[in-house]
Amino acid sequence: MSDAASFLVLIERVKAGESKAAEELLRQYESTVRRAIRVRMVNPALRRTVDSMDLCQSVMGSFFVRTALGQYDLGSPEQLIGLLVQLARNKVADHVRHEHAKVRDRRRTDADGAAIDLVAARQDSPSQLVAGAEMLDQFRARLSQEERYLAEQRSEGRRSEERRVGKECRSRWS
Repeated sequence: MSDAASFLVLIERVKAGESKAAEELLRQYESTVRRAIRVRMVNPALRRTVDSMDLCQSVMGSFFVRTALGQYDLGSPEQLIGLLVQLARNKVADHVRHEHAKVRDRRRTDADGAAIDLVAARQDSPSQLVAGAEMLDQFRARLSQEERYLAEQRSEGRRSEERRVGKECRSRWS
């Protein structure tokens, strides 16, 4: 059987959903797809967020689904390689667009760390601090002695079991 005929038989088996045919196709063309992906993944930040194998699996998954639906009419191995390389290009470009979306754009914080300094530099004004302290004092003044004790214990991070023991000790010595 010629190479062209064996290729067509392989594609027909893949279209029929035969798992052995899919494995054979993967074995023959996976390295080509991974190479096409790695060539386009030049940005180190992109390589930190996605692996070439993940994108390769995505490309092959898309190919198998669309082939089973009859969307591709492939006549030669060269056409298949061209299709898989184009799918790989599209997957990498989609991932780059996804990562550069406003929400995920790592360039905003990776560049020099200035964004983190701005967040850390935000502070209340002195008048806001004084107003907050006065409000807290007024709130505490309205609490009963027991409520004030519980609030102090909680603010110190004590668990409820420790507060109970402390309360018992305090009531014994009072």
